[in-house]
Amino acid sequence: MVSELSSVRSRIIDATLYLVGTEGVAGVTNRRIASRAQVSPGSITYHFPTQDDLLRSALTHFADEETSRLREIAETYREQSLSVQDAAALTEQVAESLAFSAERIAPFELYVQAGRDPNLRAAAAECWRAYDALTFTILTELGIPDARALTRTLVATIAGLQLRRLSTGEDADLAGAVLLLLRQAGTSGGGDPESEPD
Repeated sequence: MVSELSSVRSRIIDATLYLVGTEGVAGVTNRRIASRAQVSPGSITYHFPTQDDLLRSALTHFADEETSRLREIAETYREQSLSVQDAAALTEQVAESLAFSAERIAPFELYVQAGRDPNLRAAAAECWRAYDALTFTILTELGIPDARALTRTLVATIAGLQLRRLSTGEDADLAGAVLLLLRQAGTSGGGDPESEPD
């Protein structure tokens, strides 16, 4: 019974992300969700009493899945002693490998919606904290001086270039931007970003 409820809940969240990505937040209705998730409309309100609850859950679900996926990628390369250039190139490869499906467009919609809806802000902040934490861990492992100060700037740069790529269809030089920031951090931090930390 628990796994069945979990499955219904997951299908509702997946349907919501799809609809947010294709129709925008205004296009998210219980009827559309029920049709896409193949559940009864009543099960939506059972799991998510309000639309705010549903949108918060969808956004945090996406962030959990995405950070888990990115951590897995980072773990794969952890033992390979990547250089800063390698890490920048890998960041670009990962970003370019993402097809802009409805589910990948949805978080951008939800971040903008959080600007209008204070009830979504905590979930949006949680997502950004997850990206920040992962980025900080990677920067620290690369030996980047003052990784904490660079973290938010790097996350914002990657998100901004992804949004630009999404909205224009043009490739963004993500590796170049990341490398520029990392090199600048190494210079202003008084050390070489390629050198080992003390």
